Amino acid sequence: MTRPVALRRALISVSDKTGLIDFARKLSARGVDILSTGGSAKALREAGVTVTDVADVTGFPEMMDGRVKTLHPVVHGGLLALRDNQEHQAAAQAHQIEMIDLLVVNLYPFEETVAKGAGYDDCIENIDIGGPAMIRAAAKNHAFVTTIVDVQDYDALLAELDANDDHTTLEFRQRQAQIAYARTAAYDAAVSGWMAGAIGQQTPRRRAFAGTLAQSLRYGENPHQSAAFYTTDDARPGVATATQWQGKELSYNNINDTDAAFELVAEFDPSQGPACAIIKHANPCGVARGDSAIAAYKRAFDCDSTSAFGGIVALNQPLDGATAEEIVKIFTEVVIAPDADEDAKRIFAAKKNLRLLTTGGLPDPMAGGLTFRQVAGGFLVQGRDNGHVGRDDLKIVTERQPSAAELDDLLFAWTVAKHVKSNAIVYAKDLATVGIGAGQMSRVDSTRIGRRKSEDMAEVLGLSEPLTNGAAVASDAFFPFADGIEALAQAGARAVIQPGGSMRDEEVIAAANRLGLAMVFTGQRHFRH
Repeated sequence: MTRPVALRRALISVSDKTGLIDFARKLSARGVDILSTGGSAKALREAGVTVTDVADVTGFPEMMDGRVKTLHPVVHGGLLALRDNQEHQAAAQAHQIEMIDLLVVNLYPFEETVAKGAGYDDCIENIDIGGPAMIRAAAKNHAFVTTIVDVQDYDALLAELDANDDHTTLEFRQRQAQIAYARTAAYDAAVSGWMAGAIGQQTPRRRAFAGTLAQSLRYGENPHQSAAFYTTDDARPGVATATQWQGKELSYNNINDTDAAFELVAEFDPSQGPACAIIKHANPCGVARGDSAIAAYKRAFDCDSTSAFGGIVALNQPLDGATAEEIVKIFTEVVIAPDADEDAKRIFAAKKNLRLLTTGGLPDPMAGGLTFRQVAGGFLVQGRDNGHVGRDDLKIVTERQPSAAELDDLLFAWTVAKHVKSNAIVYAKDLATVGIGAGQMSRVDSTRIGRRKSEDMAEVLGLSEPLTNGAAVASDAFFPFADGIEALAQAGARAVIQPGGSMRDEEVIAAANRLGLAMVFTGQRHFRH
C-alpha cells in the first residue's frame, strides 16, 4: 500500500477545460492511456490526443442527455478494485474490468449556474452525479488511485511523476484524496444550501458551509493561534473579492476589520454623496458624510483621532489623490474603496506597509444572506442584518418633535449604530459621528464613554464645548430605565432614536419630555455581538 504506483491508465472528464490539452499531451507522452467522455473526449481528439471513449469501454452509449455515462461497473470497478486483493482482481478479470490509475474530474458548474441567477430547472440540470460518484470512489481507493479535481493540481501531478519515475507516492495520493473529498463536500453543501433556499426551508435538518482556501495566515487574532482565510462562492463585493494593489499580506484582524468597515460604509448610497468609515477592532471610531471624500474622511477622523491610528479606512466612492494625501498623514493599516485613481496609488506607493484594496463596487446592505458563528458543540445561523428604517417608519413618542435636520442625524446615527458592538450608543451631528460608546455591558456606560470621547476630541480640536451638545443619539436597543436618557441629556443631546419596547417605555418617554428631548421609536433592534 505504501509503495509508489505507476500511472498507466487515466480517465479524464472535465467541465472546466483550462489547461486540459497540454496536461493530456504530457500524460500521453508518458505512455498513459486516456479514457474520456463527451466534450472532454471531443476536445482531446480535436487536439490530436489519442483517446478512448468511455462508451466504447462500457458498451453503453451516453444517454438521457448525458445524465448516464460513467455510472457503470466497468468504470467504478476500475477505480475501486484493490490491486493487492486476489478476489478483486479475479472479479475484474472475469468481467473484463481494467484498472484506472488516475481520475481527473472537475464538476458541472453548479455554483456558477446559481450565481448567474439561473432558474430552478437549469440549476437541477447542473447538479453533477457521475462526477462526485467517481471522485469518491477514486479517493477511497487512494492506496492505488490518484484523484485530481482542481486544474491547479495538474502541474503538481506532473512534478510528482517527474520526481518518482512516472509513479505517484502514497503521500501524494492521500493529499489529493483529501482535496477530492473536500471538493465533493463543498459541492454538496452548495447544492443543499441552494435547495433549502429554493424551497423556502429556513431551518433545514442539516446545514453545511464550505470555503476555498484563499490565504494561509501567519496567525489568528493572537500569535499563538493558527489561521487561514477561506472564501465562498458569494460574489458580494468586499475584502474577499478585492484587488490588493500594495502592502504586505492582510492579517486575520485586518480581514475582519476591513470587512466591518466596508459593510458599514456601504450603508451610505454613493449617489447621495461621499461617506467614510474608520474602524478599529471591528468597531467604528468615526463615520461621516461630506461634500467630498477628503471632507468625509476628515470629519470621520475628528470623531476620535486617537483610535483612528492604525485603523481601517473605508470609502463608498473611489479614492482620489487629495484624500490619499490626508490619509497617509497617520499610520493606517488598510484602505478599501470601490476604486482608486492613479494619484492615490502613487501616493500610497511610498507607504509600503499600507494595504490598498479596491472592490469594483459596494455590497448591497439590503441583500439577504446567512451569517454563522461557532459555539461549543455547534454553530448558530441567522439571516444577515439587513434591517432598514426610513422616516416613514419612525414613531415620534415625545412632546417635542425632531426637526428635519435632527431627523437626518437620527437616521444617520441609527445606521452607524447597526455596526457598533452592543451595547451601542452613537452621537451624531451634521451627518458625522461625534462620540461612540461601544461594547459595554451597561447602556449607561456606553452613553458616558461616547460623551467622554467627544469631550477629549473637543480639547484636541480647541473647541469650547464637546460636539455632543445639540447632538442626535442612536441606541441599538431600548433603554430599560430612564437613567440612560438622563445621561444623554447631561451630555447635551437633543434627540434620540431607539427601538422602544421596554416595559418602562412610559417612564423613559416621561424623562425625555421632562428634559426637553425629542425621541423616536424604530420598532427594530440592532444587537451586534
